[in-house]
Amino acid sequence: MPARIVILGGGFAGLATARELERLLRPSEAELTLVSRENFSVFTPMLPEVSSGNLESRHIVTPVRAQLRRTQFVLGEVDAIDLEQKRVAVRHVILGTRRTYEYDQLVLALGAVTSTFDLPGVAEHALPLKTLDDADRLRNHVIAMLELADVTADPAQRQRLLRFVFVGGGFTGVEAAGEMVDLFRSTLRFYRSIAPHEVEIYLVEGGKKLLPELQAGMGEYSARALGRRGVRVLLESMVAEADHDGLTLKGGRHLSTATLVWSAGVRPSPSIAALSIASGRGRSIPTSADMSVPGYPGLWALGDCASIPAPAGGTYPPTAQHALREGPWLAHNIAATLRGSATKTFRYDALGMMASLGGRRGVAGLRGRFLLTGFLAWMLWRTYYLLRLPGLDRRVRVALDWTLGLLFPRDISELRVYTESARLHSLLEAGLKPVRAAPEEEA
Repeated sequence: MPARIVILGGGFAGLATARELERLLRPSEAELTLVSRENFSVFTPMLPEVSSGNLESRHIVTPVRAQLRRTQFVLGEVDAIDLEQKRVAVRHVILGTRRTYEYDQLVLALGAVTSTFDLPGVAEHALPLKTLDDADRLRNHVIAMLELADVTADPAQRQRLLRFVFVGGGFTGVEAAGEMVDLFRSTLRFYRSIAPHEVEIYLVEGGKKLLPELQAGMGEYSARALGRRGVRVLLESMVAEADHDGLTLKGGRHLSTATLVWSAGVRPSPSIAALSIASGRGRSIPTSADMSVPGYPGLWALGDCASIPAPAGGTYPPTAQHALREGPWLAHNIAATLRGSATKTFRYDALGMMASLGGRRGVAGLRGRFLLTGFLAWMLWRTYYLLRLPGLDRRVRVALDWTLGLLFPRDISELRVYTESARLHSLLEAGLKPVRAAPEEEA
């Protein structure tokens, strides 16, 4: 009988594992099943550009089915994982029906979700920037703030509407703040009552420097580059709480704002954190060096939800670059296990780390030794990620978006297609009786 291999998660790690298993294993050797709550994968390094309107959201997503040849795809959310009986309960996203899948080999690649560290008010008042929906929502929210400020005369309320606070000095926070500067410089011409100096952008980081994951010098350069573009960088500033009026820092400083963007941290998927074996970094799954989970034959974990030991000590960072390499390596280890061969220790030396700062400026650290800044780093960032984008059609679309962005201002249409008010309005216009959405639909 073919081995039943179930992969949970359709992100970088899960898809890379499935594609390599398709190449390595014959249909008579294994039946492959991939479960994901979305029928597309998101190229997350480009999310900040979606939030600023520089890229169309559909251009950075690729259908999961189009990336797989013979893997069975299941559109579902993981309800429960029974490691003893080797079963996974999955609930279909649309129908709500529940089905159980038995497995011989299970791959945990469910990724991570935004973490607010249980700080008071943050979950209720902050906008995350982790998913495609988050990026679209942020862009529409920012345009709405400009529309409101355009007709607001009260100085205090106007300042609150035009102050944008980003929390988290990692890749997402730095790149999103830089992109937001570009958005305002491109669109403020259409809001004649708003002077450029009225728009304030803050970047709050609890550590001593931005981009702490990168080599020395990159964080300092990023802070200077963003500062020259008008971003007010606050280092060693820990968040105390958030409320409807804005953000309060430890020490008492309060930033009144209507836009609080949270990118200060992530944690493994709740399905992973609920497992008794989730005892690694942030409730992730600790694995052996070959990505197998000790004590559970046939169980593997990789990507953001796993703590994979690195040869030099510590664990590999939860980045897309590592997930793309972990997937094929894990596929080889699964194939070796099925064929009775020895597995291999995962080893990967990162090529480097890069960040876009907006304004055709970037920063890149290569092999931990070489530092590249400015226009060349920005071009390297764009070239590398464009080539890593899955699908030739997506690469062409993104390249066209970038080209058009050089010629025309960014779109300021505020799309409210996902809101409850938009749904009710369309029903009324069509002459239909509005029916209140179910609680899960409103959520």
